[in-house]
This record gives sequence, C-alpha cells and structure tokens, in this order.
Amino acid sequence: MWVVRAVRIDDLDSLHQLVESATRGLTSLQLDRSRLLDRVEQSTFAFSRIGPSPRGEPYVLVLVNTETGELVGTSTIYAKTGGYQPFYAYKIVESDHQSELLGVRHHRVRLDLQRIHDGPTEIGSLFLRGKYRGEGRGRWLSLARFALISMLPHRFADRVIAEMRGKANADGSVPFFEAVAGRFIPTDFATVDAMSTISKQFIEEMMPKHPIYLDLLARDARRGIGHVHEESAPALAMLQSEGFGETDMVDIFDAGPMISCQTMSIHAVKRCREVTVESVVESLDGPADKMILASSAGGFTSVLTDVQLDASTVVVTRADAQPLAIESGSVCTVLALRPE
Repeated sequence: MWVVRAVRIDDLDSLHQLVESATRGLTSLQLDRSRLLDRVEQSTFAFSRIGPSPRGEPYVLVLVNTETGELVGTSTIYAKTGGYQPFYAYKIVESDHQSELLGVRHHRVRLDLQRIHDGPTEIGSLFLRGKYRGEGRGRWLSLARFALISMLPHRFADRVIAEMRGKANADGSVPFFEAVAGRFIPTDFATVDAMSTISKQFIEEMMPKHPIYLDLLARDARRGIGHVHEESAPALAMLQSEGFGETDMVDIFDAGPMISCQTMSIHAVKRCREVTVESVVESLDGPADKMILASSAGGFTSVLTDVQLDASTVVVTRADAQPLAIESGSVCTVLALRPE
C-alpha cells in the first residue's frame, strides 16, 4: 500500500535517486547527497522535537510503497522563512509621475528588494515521478502538508506562502534572471537558485540594493514577471482552490509569483477534522468516503483510503490502521481531497 510519511534517514539513497530524476526547473531539489542528508537530518529532528514554537527547519514528506519500499514522491514544509538569514523577494511597486512643464505623465513599475527576517511558513519542493501521477497521489502529497500543519499548528507561522516557478524558455534559460540577477552573479540560474536553499549569504553580497525599474528591462524579461511556468500551472490552480491568493511579491531569480494565505484560512487546514477511531474492521461494509487519514506515527503518517465517517468517529480497515499505528479509541485526523 501507499503512505505519505515523514522522511527517515534510511530513505536517503532512495530520495537522492528521486531528486536526481527531477527536472532542473525544480531547483529546490537540486541538492547533492551531502546537502540532501543535511535536509533529511534537519527534518528528522523537526519531527522529534518537543518545543512548540516555529523555527526554520524543513518538514520533509515522502510517498512510499510499503510493500516494495519504492519512494516515488516528496514534498516539504519550511516552518519559517527568515530567521538567522533573511528571506529575499522583490516587491512590485507602482507609482505615477508627471511634469507640468513638459505636459507628460508616466506610470512606473519598479522592483524593490525585500529582506524579511521574521517571515511566514513556506511550502515547496513538491515532486512526483511522472508514471505515478494520477489517482489523486499528487494532490495527496501536496495536501498532506496541510494535514501536518493542522496537527502541529504551533510549529508553523500564521501565514503560509508558496513561491511558484517562473517563466522560462524551451531551452531552460530564464529571461528575467539573464536581465537582472545574472548580470550581477556570473553563474547559471539553476546553480544560483539551488544554492539559495542552502545559504542566502551570496544574495546579500552580490545582488543590487537599488530598485530595478521595469522600463529598463527587455520585453521578454518584463512579461514574465509575476507569471507562472506552464508546468506549475496545475499546482497554482490547486493552491488557489485552497484559498491562496496573489501578492505583490515575486522571486528574485525567475520573477515567479509568490502566493499566500493565512494559515488557519487555508481550506484544507479548515477541512481537517480530529476524530476518534470507532472500530477497526477487516473490510468496510456499506458506503464509504475517500479521505486522507493521518496520525502522528513516526512523526507523521497518512494514507489515502476509504473510511466510514460521521461527525466525530471513523471506521477504518485493519490494513489502513496498521501503518498509522491506530486502534479503537485512537485519535487521528481526516481530510477530504477537495473543497466541497
């Protein structure tokens, strides 16, 4: 059977193989083995610690076949952006100017570099092998993060953001990067964007501190600002259906849009319900609802399955109860795949 659960140290080899297969556009996953180990170790600590307050650690989830051990997907929550290293983004600022002497008016748009030290929670690093997409697995892998947030609300900030992948050309080049950051950081986009997930010190050292006026940029660079890459359009639509909305912030490297929602206003978080297991049965008899069913086993474990649910109790099969380490009388969380 399939489970989405917290990553473990012994997943490292399989997870490394998975991220190596990810497209270069998914730069948050372009990590070598040692850096990936560091992320997995941070996640393992995050799931095991007792303190309730949000920190900057990643919570890494993986989609695994429990019968074969195959690991085919991953997603991550970064508990808090900023902290000891600021979170960087460009803010889109508009202004109007006029000259009575010349009799002209001009509407200007500029990008102001923002340094955010006490930032929101961020979701990202979502990837699922192509042949396993469908049957709700991708949505499950994404929504499992919101089930975790609902189960550990004090570990996360009061707002969640997602930086969506920005526009790129068919050959992988990114016009906005080449017009702006690439002029000041002489290396390729994939390297710069991937390294920003490890350390942001180079951003402070290399990026220009003054506003970037869009009138000075080429048309290709301008028209990509705030627009999502076609491969990320489905992910954007899904998050919008869960209550995420546009902001005036974009990524500093590819100008992809940043979307945001108050944590407790995210529809998936609001749909999460804590219920008591009424009984564990060999098979369900009668109507059932397909739900994400989650528990704190191993830090976090979830299954996508049929359950019989009422206002405060749930009936589950023995096959589903086993990986969740639940029994009659246990408390678990249920989450419907889609808003009503």
